[in-house]
Amino acid sequence: MVEQILFLFVAAVTLLMALGVALARNLFHAALFLVGVFFGIAVLFILLEAEFLGMAQIVIYIGAIATLIVFAIMLSKHVMGKEAGAYNGQLYWALGGVVFFFLLLGWLLIQMPFKVVEAAVPDDAIAQIGQGFVGHYVVPFEVASVLLLVALVGAIMLARERN
Repeated sequence: MVEQILFLFVAAVTLLMALGVALARNLFHAALFLVGVFFGIAVLFILLEAEFLGMAQIVIYIGAIATLIVFAIMLSKHVMGKEAGAYNGQLYWALGGVVFFFLLLGWLLIQMPFKVVEAAVPDDAIAQIGQGFVGHYVVPFEVASVLLLVALVGAIMLARERN
């Protein structure tokens, strides 16, 4: 019972952080809210007894991707300056789309019969994940790392002084 209450509390805080990402006027504050979302997801993984995924969430998303996003924002003058716009003019369209999406998702969840199947976790599950990263999924893993590197170099090129 305590675990369920803790799960619902963390889920609610994570949703509020996600709302902060969408509604923050300052892009830097939105990135900080995004770090909170990533941390909330990691806690949810840990509460669901998926400790490896929780730790991977912290190391990869908070430690690498969120740091990259924060540095890219801080290096971009046009994003952090006073002239950056607070909102675009499509807030109501986006709100309508979100409400429609959640109503559709709720209807699908009600209509879908979920069958619970308990499966034993293999003893070498983490070793299998590691072998997947260096074996079958090595190309997408490396492409993602090169893409992040290109994004960081692009942010630095945009932020540097023009002569």
